[in-house]
Amino acid sequence: MKVIQILPELNAGGVERGTLEVGKYLTEQGHESIVISNGGRLVEKLEAQGSRHITLPVHKKRLSSLAQVKVLRRLIEAEQADILHLRSRLPAWLAYLAWRKMDPQTRPRLVTTVHGFYSVNAYSAIMTKGERVICVSNSVKEYVLKNYPKVSEEKLQVVYRGVDSSLYPFDFQPGPDWLESWHEAFPETQGCKLVTLPGRITRLKGHDDFLKLVAQLPGDYHGVIAGGADPNKASYLAEVKASIQSAGLERRVTITGHRGDLREILAISEIVLSLTRQPESFGRTTLEALCLGRPVIGYQHGGVGEILNQIFPQGKVDFGDVNAILSKIEQLNNHPERPPDKNPFTLNKMLKETTDLYHDLCQTK
Repeated sequence: MKVIQILPELNAGGVERGTLEVGKYLTEQGHESIVISNGGRLVEKLEAQGSRHITLPVHKKRLSSLAQVKVLRRLIEAEQADILHLRSRLPAWLAYLAWRKMDPQTRPRLVTTVHGFYSVNAYSAIMTKGERVICVSNSVKEYVLKNYPKVSEEKLQVVYRGVDSSLYPFDFQPGPDWLESWHEAFPETQGCKLVTLPGRITRLKGHDDFLKLVAQLPGDYHGVIAGGADPNKASYLAEVKASIQSAGLERRVTITGHRGDLREILAISEIVLSLTRQPESFGRTTLEALCLGRPVIGYQHGGVGEILNQIFPQGKVDFGDVNAILSKIEQLNNHPERPPDKNPFTLNKMLKETTDLYHDLCQTK
């Protein structure tokens, strides 16, 4: 098969990571992988893994972007691909407008992936236009059926995101050199039980609840906010820091900033939390922590609820119930319990189900 995936840019994020993973798997299986985007720092890695990258300005929401429709139509016709996989709304619109005017007998089959709970409107509806629509969790499938009732359930297929167990092995622990540099950077964490809230610093991640929680935990617990803020979130970061100060938690909460060693931080954590104010479509960091053998306590909505339900149901709490989290932490302190060494959401399973969907669609009229 020849597969074209299209997305805005290749810098960072779950959509980008999934695009690279599918591209790598396709080439390893002897297929041809092409990715169209405006480029970014992951292009080099993508090409090193065997995919071909085509740079087009398909990332900006402006009228002039419509000029790319004809460019895309000529490109897709020339490539004679079997599958066109749309992964993000703006490039999806451009590619769809190009695709729908092509000869139905020779154009590629159309796949879209609903990666999140987008705002419900005509613009977002493009992600339901595929001949097959991948939903990254059952929660996302329910969102599509509820908000886009004209979409046939038959064309929806749940393909959970996956984690590579070889990169997140059960019982993984970082080496002494990493620990030494960690304690040099954050000496206040040494000798403490770390309660970690991973993720970029945005209002949706639930920092208010996190600070309420840390304030009520015994003094041997230390809160870690493992993530940084993008420049456009600087005011919210200042707000979080002010809240830490006003609560008198300066010595009990650490903000790490942007780091590339989240796996190691999760591995040394006593407890990992998921406190999102809105449901997550999947919840990759929750799964990564569980794969490492770390207990996760999280609000049981969206993809996080689905993951916890299958791997560590003891970690589920109702949305906003900080007292229930405190009780669970106390319970785990008195009677330590860890998730089992099992992962039903593997990367290989995700990749196989995705390529099986491609094959199946190519063989149907």
